Amino acid sequence: MSGEHNLTQRSDYTFKFNAQFGRHGWLRLTPAYSLKIVESILRAEPRSRILDPFSGTATTPLCAAYLGHSAVATEINPFLVWFGRVKTDRYDSSDVAEGRSAFQRISRAMSKTQTAAEELPPIHNIERWWPPDALQFLGRVKAELNKEKASRAKVLLEVAFCRTLIRLSNAAFNHQSMSFRAPSEQVDLFSSAGTVSGFCATLGHDFDFVANGALQNPTGSCEILEGDAARVCEIVKDKFDMVITSPPYPNRMSYIRELRPYMYWLGYLRNGRDAAEIDWSSIGGTWGVATSRLSSWRRSPDGYYPSYFEKIIESIEHDKNASGRLLANYVAKYFEDMWKHLRSLRGILASNARVHYVVGNSSFYGVLLPVERLYADMLSDLGFTDVEIRAVRKRNSKKELVEFDVSATYRPIP
Repeated sequence: MSGEHNLTQRSDYTFKFNAQFGRHGWLRLTPAYSLKIVESILRAEPRSRILDPFSGTATTPLCAAYLGHSAVATEINPFLVWFGRVKTDRYDSSDVAEGRSAFQRISRAMSKTQTAAEELPPIHNIERWWPPDALQFLGRVKAELNKEKASRAKVLLEVAFCRTLIRLSNAAFNHQSMSFRAPSEQVDLFSSAGTVSGFCATLGHDFDFVANGALQNPTGSCEILEGDAARVCEIVKDKFDMVITSPPYPNRMSYIRELRPYMYWLGYLRNGRDAAEIDWSSIGGTWGVATSRLSSWRRSPDGYYPSYFEKIIESIEHDKNASGRLLANYVAKYFEDMWKHLRSLRGILASNARVHYVVGNSSFYGVLLPVERLYADMLSDLGFTDVEIRAVRKRNSKKELVEFDVSATYRPIP
């Protein structure tokens, strides 16, 4: 293992770095990784056909396409599939001009008090998310957006709408995932901009940001496919010579929590059950019904359970740990799913393909889960060679929590 001494947290290796770079900064997702990591790998090991089986916000395919490569990514969340396709598409000045004209029509409609609002999305306790004035504004904008014909201009406006709805919300991102601002902070936020004209100015600013990124077209090609990474060879039929990806970490941080506002407003969710089903189908999902299903989940006989991993699971499951059985099942299921994924992956790799998995380790009840070692051992047991674990950064103030790049070469046995 290399590079674990003198590590720092390095915000430039997180989603925060992406915010300043055009399309990469269109929407934030806390678990997203930095484009800087992807670019450094691609420049050190130039390959032409790139795969990301856990696309997320499409950081890898967009980076690859900007460097002139051909990229394919898979993603199980339908909103992220939509967003990945929008983010990696090509736009021209007429798309931006059409979008700006549509924004101006929407702004004029907002000045008319009789403009009807879209029925608000059925988000539980929606008033906690948005103050009444902001909520009414967003409903009216959504009603106007629904009148626009399908086009590239409309999707750019929808991305801007997503930026605005989270900007006008009470959501705070001062923890590893999303929380809510204190009441005093909410008042400060809206006292200066809590008018229709102020809200329109925010939407206009967000559209300008999206439009600027839209005109920065990649030279390579991108394709975002919907499907389960555990069966990636059933989704993708090409052969790839590079995999760069950052799968969900086994730390019970649910992606769906942060994505819910966008997914409800754009119609990808109708209720909490929908969110839970999507999260359960994802590797590492723990939202809602996933918790009760994990309680009764049982291992597969062909899962991945080396002896040292068995001891870790037993330590997590210990009677002294509240919810120990639940979390032990969570960890075991996560690695069963990743084992299925890596076995499936071999069917779409070219000879001498390189793979890079950017993953973080975890801790449960003081028991350190060596995620990087498990990934490295799974790759080795599946016939990959040149397996290396490289420490990338500290994940937070806890010195034992580190992010790693686990890499290897695929050389199929003749």
